[in-house]
Amino acid sequence: MLPITYAIRNLFRDPGRLLQTVGGSALVVLLIIAASALHQGMEGVLQASGSKNNVILLGAGSEESVERSEVHLDAEASASTAIPGLARPLGSTAASGEIVYMAPLTLETGQKEQSLLRGVTEKALLVHTHVRVLTGSFPRPGQVMVGRLMARHFGVSFDELAPGKRLSFGNTKFTISGVFEAPGTVLESEAWFDRNDLATLTQRNTLSAIYLRLDEAEFDDVQVFTMQRNDLELSAIREDKYYEKLSGFYAPLRAMIWITTTLVAAGAVFGGLNTLYAAFASRIREMATLQSIGYTRRALLLSLIQESLLSTLTGALLAFLLAQFLLQGVTIPFSLGTFTIELTPTIILTGLFSSIALGTLGPLPPALRCLRPALPVALRS
Repeated sequence: MLPITYAIRNLFRDPGRLLQTVGGSALVVLLIIAASALHQGMEGVLQASGSKNNVILLGAGSEESVERSEVHLDAEASASTAIPGLARPLGSTAASGEIVYMAPLTLETGQKEQSLLRGVTEKALLVHTHVRVLTGSFPRPGQVMVGRLMARHFGVSFDELAPGKRLSFGNTKFTISGVFEAPGTVLESEAWFDRNDLATLTQRNTLSAIYLRLDEAEFDDVQVFTMQRNDLELSAIREDKYYEKLSGFYAPLRAMIWITTTLVAAGAVFGGLNTLYAAFASRIREMATLQSIGYTRRALLLSLIQESLLSTLTGALLAFLLAQFLLQGVTIPFSLGTFTIELTPTIILTGLFSSIALGTLGPLPPALRCLRPALPVALRS
């Protein structure tokens, strides 16, 4: 077998080709890392947003969209009293009737963005247990509490949405009372209003949904309530199942990300193959000379693969560095909120295995073609 130093020296025989190979592999690996991060980030935030201990009561026929649902105001009190076994932290039943509405919000600077608004009472904190108020306080009438990622949703600094600042919904201005966090969920990019304020501004006398947190109760108990109260026209769904359905709704978008990545990466791969074909074709006599002094074709093939692996792994290292500076911590908005790209070990391993596969399988066709001619023919080429 040829020493590894032979492969290393050959890499620098043609600096232009080396740069092309490293750059092409870096592009492919970076695209794979970006696609994996987008896929995992969107799917992860939707999965984390739903709790298996929470049940959502929606209007019958609106199980796929809280925004389109309508629930009578009386249903909140009826559910909290008629369903046994609901959680009762601090002696208060964990049942929160909420209004969810999609509409544009306007900052003091005049910047406007479509945002998800949620009209709540203080009982919302009993159900959404992962919500923590970071600064300020829960919103009272005339106030709004914003998620910590809303600033990134608007593309402004956090100071623009600090407590005391103002934002507008329609022609009505609200003072920001506080900032909350709900790590890893879509709630972090929402704006929470006093429920009566949002009901007045949206001109509705119904709720969007009722969120219940189970303790000793089971999901079947909630379903029995919906069947007993046919007059309320309710449907029950687990919160985690609701967000699982939403994740399925965004599956075509994630598929488009992978298709686009594959098409662009394929162009880079084919360009790299052309470079390898040209490079190896000029080394047929060199390979034949090494065979004549005793090296087997298998040893030469391994040496060519070593060269390719060294260049693709160098490109992968460059791709990891670019991903760290360009992708890590970037917040991506989508219709339900925002999610933050995190370069997890799974994503890093995906990029690493992709570069190894690229460096191992990519050079096989040109290398086999280079080693195929018979020794006398190759020496005369």
